[in-house]
Amino acid sequence: MITVHHLDHSRSQRVLWLLEELGVDYEVTRYARDAKTLLAPPELRAVHPLGKSPVITDDGVTVAESGAIVEYLLDRHDRGNALRPAPGTPERLRYTYWLHYAEGSAMPPLLLSLVFARLAHGPMPFFVRPVVRGIADKVLSGYVNPQITLHLDFMESELGRSAWFAGAAFSAADIQISFPIEAAAARGALGTSHPRLQAYLAAIHARPAYQRALARGGPYDLLR
Repeated sequence: MITVHHLDHSRSQRVLWLLEELGVDYEVTRYARDAKTLLAPPELRAVHPLGKSPVITDDGVTVAESGAIVEYLLDRHDRGNALRPAPGTPERLRYTYWLHYAEGSAMPPLLLSLVFARLAHGPMPFFVRPVVRGIADKVLSGYVNPQITLHLDFMESELGRSAWFAGAAFSAADIQISFPIEAAAARGALGTSHPRLQAYLAAIHARPAYQRALARGGPYDLLR
């Protein structure tokens, strides 16, 4: 039996969604973030040394990292390539690209945005506050925010090629890329200038498997 070690408000929600799309039985072990730091609790280190989510256990095997979990589950349970295009096709190449792009390219500027926003508004001695906020604002305006816009514009353009990121059919790449898009939307970065991304979010939110995963996973607030 697969166990998803699920941290609230985290990437592990994608793993629950994938399992629901695959129709695979699984169990959920929940972990709550620290109320002050918002970090994962130390109990997760008993599952994996880094103490982070997502991570799954399956018959004595432990798999961490979203992309690795996606590949592991598809190798074992995606009969007939329902969620992964056939090898050697242009769609498979696009699928592989988006599967890795999600965490390798799209997420870093979003994480930097979160870090510098918290830094600018976090507790600190009053006499250094103007300096810290000035540095944070300069990094955000000069690098981070333009990078976020660059990537959102790129994804918006790519959705003009097909309904889903890998092609005409929904795939696990759409599950993987959903997190940075939802994170951007939660922080108000999509606006009216990215109608395809807005429509894409509406389409994934309407999927029955997505809704079942939310019911299993509990609260999912990416503004945290």
